[in-house]
Amino acid sequence: MANNDLEARHLETLDRDLRRFSRLEVATAQVGRPFVGSGIAFVFIVIAGITAALLFGQASNTMIVVIAAMFGAYMALNIGANDVANNMAPAVGANTLTMGGAIAIAAVFESAGALIAGGDVVSTIAKGIINTESMGTATVFIWAMMAALLSAALWINLATWVGAPVSTTHSVVGGVMGAGIAAAGFGAVSWVKMSQIAASWVISPLLGGIIAAGFLWFIKARIIYQDDKIAAARKWVPVLVGIMAGAFASYLALKGLKHLFKINLQTALVIGLVSGVLIWMVTIPVIRRQAEGLENRNKSLKILFGIPLIISAALLSFAHGANDVANAVGPLAAIVQASAVGDFTHAVSIPPWVMIIGAFGISFGLFLFGPKLIRVVGSQITKLNPMRAYCVALSAAITVIVASWLGLPVSSTHIAVGAVFGVGFFREWDAERRLIKARGAVPERPVLAPEERRRRKLVRRSHFLTIIAAWVITVPAAALLSGLLFLGIQAIAG
Repeated sequence: MANNDLEARHLETLDRDLRRFSRLEVATAQVGRPFVGSGIAFVFIVIAGITAALLFGQASNTMIVVIAAMFGAYMALNIGANDVANNMAPAVGANTLTMGGAIAIAAVFESAGALIAGGDVVSTIAKGIINTESMGTATVFIWAMMAALLSAALWINLATWVGAPVSTTHSVVGGVMGAGIAAAGFGAVSWVKMSQIAASWVISPLLGGIIAAGFLWFIKARIIYQDDKIAAARKWVPVLVGIMAGAFASYLALKGLKHLFKINLQTALVIGLVSGVLIWMVTIPVIRRQAEGLENRNKSLKILFGIPLIISAALLSFAHGANDVANAVGPLAAIVQASAVGDFTHAVSIPPWVMIIGAFGISFGLFLFGPKLIRVVGSQITKLNPMRAYCVALSAAITVIVASWLGLPVSSTHIAVGAVFGVGFFREWDAERRLIKARGAVPERPVLAPEERRRRKLVRRSHFLTIIAAWVITVPAAALLSGLLFLGIQAIAG
């Protein structure tokens, strides 16, 4: 008996030790997981530097280009982690796509957009922010571009860490402005252009939010609040899909493919109109078949919006890759050209290896670090379903077209996040309106206490304030950091 008790105690001790060991394994895995992503990112940055050393083709300034390529790779990783998440977040938040599926689709379409339709020519300085002649020598220009690239990447990295989606374009602009001021004074900056960019802080999210809220109102009025929801959906979903197709055809013609074909706004709108009508006609029988046997409830409507939402997210990623890859590789390409031939005042041709670094860096950044921002935009600002997420994606395309027509500079990040806010605030307004209407019909219905009304807010105010603050300080923060980096680089270089 004593031996049995002793054996039982030994087994119990062994079980406790094994449980501790298993908990230690879990804890080690949790601690080590962030280091895996950082390790892969570091390897990619090193490979980018090696690629630059092998393919630059110049004996002089090779080390400068290697360092710049590593900065460009770091910037591309951060764009993937922060900016790309905005395109996929609505579909993930609506549970139409899994996180893995969204990352796979975005990686493929971002890379395709960058490599197929990415800018092969960009201005020497991002969108004419500073006067290139004021930089004096090619060496000063190279230091300024390196400072701008690194400061923008660091700022986006910080924003991603705190969970704030910021504009990568504005980060680069701030970096270029700060380095330009540090190198040549305040007179080097185009303040007219900077005032337009400042205006876009307000214009982009307002336009995105208003258009998204307008489409959500239309869906609620014409489909969700109808007695026969499925019949209404058979009528209006093809129309909405046609609008989406037309908007994206115009968007891609105007923005995503502008480097392959020169297309003006009127031609892009005609392309969009023709595409929209064709897709509308094709979609009618598809939606009719899909709607067969569906119950007359909101859950059935989610099925009808699922595939269009996935397609819209993929198209957004393609257009984003075509446009925003220049944020990562534009300054790098300018450094390569200035290092090779000493020219920094004319247009810059982007070498294929530079474009590949940008395209793969964006995809790696999304895969390794994108889920955090996808969760913030997709589910933590406000609750999304396929109908609401569809309004966000549709708003992003239409807002860019409207802004191009009005000649207004806009940020794709601000548009997408503004559309999410617009959907959330519209839901709050609509819920309040229906509550007042119900109380009018039933006067004895109890009035909600102020605390309960605040609890029922559908947009998380903490995220709203954090994101707005990040938007406002992006340009000045990136500019200050860039100016300090430029002075530091200049001091080190002697």
